[in-house]
Amino acid sequence: MVTAVQDSPLTSDEVLRFVARLQSSEFDIDAAAGIDLISALETIKCASVAVQAVVTDAVATTISNERRERGKPKPQWRIGIASQIGLARRESPNRGGTHLGLARALVHEMPHTLARLKAGELNEWRAMILARETACLTVDDRRTIDERLCTDPATLAGAGDRTIEGRARALANELDAASQVKRRAKAYAARRTSTRPAPESMGFFTVLTSMEKMVCMWATLRRDADTLINAGGETRTRDQIMADLVFERVTGAAAAQGPPVTVDIVIADSALLAGGSTSAYMHGYGDIPSDVARQLIRDTLDSETHVALRRLYAHPTSGALTAVESTSRAFPTALGRLIDLRDRTCRTPWCDAPIRHHDHIRPHSAGGRTSAENGAGLCAACNYAKEGEGWTAEALRDKRNARHRYILISPTGHTYDSSAPPMPVVELYNSTIENVTLEGLFDFDAA
Repeated sequence: MVTAVQDSPLTSDEVLRFVARLQSSEFDIDAAAGIDLISALETIKCASVAVQAVVTDAVATTISNERRERGKPKPQWRIGIASQIGLARRESPNRGGTHLGLARALVHEMPHTLARLKAGELNEWRAMILARETACLTVDDRRTIDERLCTDPATLAGAGDRTIEGRARALANELDAASQVKRRAKAYAARRTSTRPAPESMGFFTVLTSMEKMVCMWATLRRDADTLINAGGETRTRDQIMADLVFERVTGAAAAQGPPVTVDIVIADSALLAGGSTSAYMHGYGDIPSDVARQLIRDTLDSETHVALRRLYAHPTSGALTAVESTSRAFPTALGRLIDLRDRTCRTPWCDAPIRHHDHIRPHSAGGRTSAENGAGLCAACNYAKEGEGWTAEALRDKRNARHRYILISPTGHTYDSSAPPMPVVELYNSTIENVTLEGLFDFDAA
């Protein structure tokens, strides 16, 4: 084994030169050599994560110390740092905060875990498991577990994710059982619901709650589904009935009646009226096939749901939504709706969190207008980070496709480009207003 001696600090240019060599390499090797190379590359990945953690902590410490020395209030010392870490790693601010938290734990409280990571004997996820399972402990107890599990490489050699999680949790219970009670209470306080898209225009609706409540809900749905199956004449499977029961009990409407709230679908007129194949966009979900959008609209027209067709004006070549303007400081409802449909999710690069705030790209206090051009949809975390010291943004005009675009500039001077996604904008379907003008207007069978 050859040990390299680093005489000077590692630079980004050196790393990128090595990356360029990897990118330009061609491989014509036997299977054994290939396995060796795969293992070596995995070690590189783990060591890179360890170095990232050390550098992440150093960056956060430098920024916070500089702010403290300038007399800034303590709550401002770390504002926006997680967002900078997330952008540097091409991830969301939320993930940036997770990486920052892991880095601080590894560097200051878990040196043996950091050493195993740097040696390539633990990967980032398993280091994250150890940090997560010891987060509720005192610093001394966390260091004890770090020492007992990671001082000797043989202790966790060959251990999988569940084994590592179980060992860390068992030691945590041994050292401080009361902390586990607090941890459970904290976890229960974070109970929530969430949604995410699934293939084939489906979606997941998830409830995070305590184990006993989850088991109770599941058992109740299964019991009632079995009752319906045994009633005779039922063609649905047990799983289908259980899914329909969730919808009916949450909304108070039968599954066959469709959604009882507003559902916006953006679809080109050629797709809606002439059977075109350009995909549509369902706000809050994402892209859906045009035939699915047409079927949703047809089903709604056949029901008692109120329907409206609203025209959205767009650039003739790019489809980009055109701007409207207001003299108000706050974004009016219609303008906010336009921004929501144009941006879809938070406009910060690599953050796809739901839009919570309509932000002035150039601040209103600095003369920024309340307009679609100067507006961007952001999640709460990104908007608060952008309000921190040193962040700036500038709206740009993209002459090629007219899509809305702006650049975000971090306190370290790094720039990040944000462009609104393309959209098939011509008509907007809204399931809340009168449908008398649409009745019989479209021949969907012909489409």
